[in-house]
Amino acid sequence: MGIRYYKPTSAGRRGASVSDFSDITDRKKSPEKALLVRLKKTSGRNFHGKITAHQRGGGSKKLYRMIDFKRTKDGIPAVVFSVEYDPNRTCRVALLHYADGSKSYILAPEGLKAGAKVESGSTIEPNLGNCLPLENIPPGTAVHNIEMQPGQGGKLCRSAGTSAVMNAREGDWAQITLPSGEVRRIPTKCRATVGALGYSEHSTIRLGKAGRKRRMGIRPHVRGVAMNPVAHPMGGGEGRSKGGRHPCSPTGKLAKGGRTRKRRKPSKSAIIRRRKSRRYGQLKV
Repeated sequence: MGIRYYKPTSAGRRGASVSDFSDITDRKKSPEKALLVRLKKTSGRNFHGKITAHQRGGGSKKLYRMIDFKRTKDGIPAVVFSVEYDPNRTCRVALLHYADGSKSYILAPEGLKAGAKVESGSTIEPNLGNCLPLENIPPGTAVHNIEMQPGQGGKLCRSAGTSAVMNAREGDWAQITLPSGEVRRIPTKCRATVGALGYSEHSTIRLGKAGRKRRMGIRPHVRGVAMNPVAHPMGGGEGRSKGGRHPCSPTGKLAKGGRTRKRRKPSKSAIIRRRKSRRYGQLKV
């Protein structure tokens, strides 16, 4: 894997970069048709038609790859047929061919190549790409696609280059350290996949121009201080202003240092050590 930089033939090309897709098995291969679903664009609106995610709309058409986050085909070995690009997520996906003839997509960990064998279950070895319960994973192992409740499907560590570390087990609970630094308790019956997700260079890619952002479905963002007072708490004023208050959202939610987590959230008891605040370098309370 690597990053390919464009020659500065224009202002949009200068500084822009893109993946060289060297980790993909075959760039000309079409995705598995039986595992594709057509996506309907919502442009950031909920089922009432109200915009809940701003600056969304347009973008290129995408076909969604059905990803197997649960990995419940125990005892049936599978062979990695290909590693493919997925436009709906940052990491790559791997197409598995099972011994019983079925096929599925999984998130591709770092180092997984075509022809490798993977499996799921509670009696298998903790090798790269295998999915097994946390009670059977040795401490110190890097894992991804971690369940929060048994049978729920993987929820944690699903983006490119991320992984959690299996720390220890105590009774029916396992302790893992998440990429944010948070230490959390998870039931040992929950499953996780061994290895760290690949394509860690994703965060270093520079888009170079606004047009690439528009093809991703992201529309231009308007600053709050440039709006009218009726549209934003930081809007209005004679001439240009600095806002006069701490940065916030159109609804008044603080943007820097404000609490975004519910105080009485049921999963609060599962957090052993909170992540560090990016602004102050201290533990969140």
